[in-house]
Amino acid sequence: MDLRDALDELRDVPAAVAGVSVAGARDVAAKGTDEFSCFRIASLTKAVTSAALVLALRSRGVPLDTPAITLLPALGPDWRARTDITVAQILGQVAGLRESVTAANVASLPLAEAARLVVRAGSERVPGARWSYYNGNYFLAGAILAGLDDTTFEKALAARLLGPWGMSRTGFATPAKAIGGWDGPEALPAIDYPPSRRPSGGLWSCVPDLLSLGEGLLREPAALAAIRRRQTTEHDPMAYGLGWALGPSGQMYLNGRLPGYRAAMLLIPDREYVSVVLTAQQRALPAAANLLSDLQRPLTGDDLSAAVDEFAA
Repeated sequence: MDLRDALDELRDVPAAVAGVSVAGARDVAAKGTDEFSCFRIASLTKAVTSAALVLALRSRGVPLDTPAITLLPALGPDWRARTDITVAQILGQVAGLRESVTAANVASLPLAEAARLVVRAGSERVPGARWSYYNGNYFLAGAILAGLDDTTFEKALAARLLGPWGMSRTGFATPAKAIGGWDGPEALPAIDYPPSRRPSGGLWSCVPDLLSLGEGLLREPAALAAIRRRQTTEHDPMAYGLGWALGPSGQMYLNGRLPGYRAAMLLIPDREYVSVVLTAQQRALPAAANLLSDLQRPLTGDDLSAAVDEFAA
């Protein structure tokens, strides 16, 4: 499937970039812009946060089944959630936290205080009992990463992942080549993404950098094995690892949604395959999901268009 023809199917999308990497050989195509343009990637940020935290823990010999409270001792006095919640359960969205902390609650707070609100709210269920997509999990993950390196989340992410993996155009500041978002024919104003929410969805990035993320995961087989290990039960609505949904033929996928933007990414680790599509149009799903599904279908035979579109981001 030709990427340029595929992008032509994204009608009424003012700017979009798609890319595929197979065993490190890349093909990138752009529509209405160039391949290095940056888009809001929304919940694709979770894949970056997850990878950085897994790598940081491995470098320090800390298992993923470590209780999160032991890595966030400053929150201990306010901890009302279960104390046996592990890092893996947080990244896997199966921590069972009470989902009462909203974007509005944390808009003016630093990340550490957002994490404090999350654990102060308590638990709704036993950890591991049920999957539920909740950004509060990733407020905790970001706070853990910052604490491990005794710095800010942003600096830890840059030092652990963005720098070493060559993701030089990825960051939280609005880049020079930022693409503005659209809702149908209407251009949307730029949105602010506060520091408290950044581990769950705050990054700007471009397709070449996200291909580097996928290729980097392929070069780290132990970390990748942990990330793609299923955390959910057979009764959950989807199979989910550490920040990624899991497909029927070993795929890993997710999408991201913010006003004006839609993004999606898919890996097939056993085929050394990575694909990404970034768009500046919030109505671009399900067309972008169809594009990713069609690109991988010759390798797996699976139709993942509905799964990628319906992912809970």
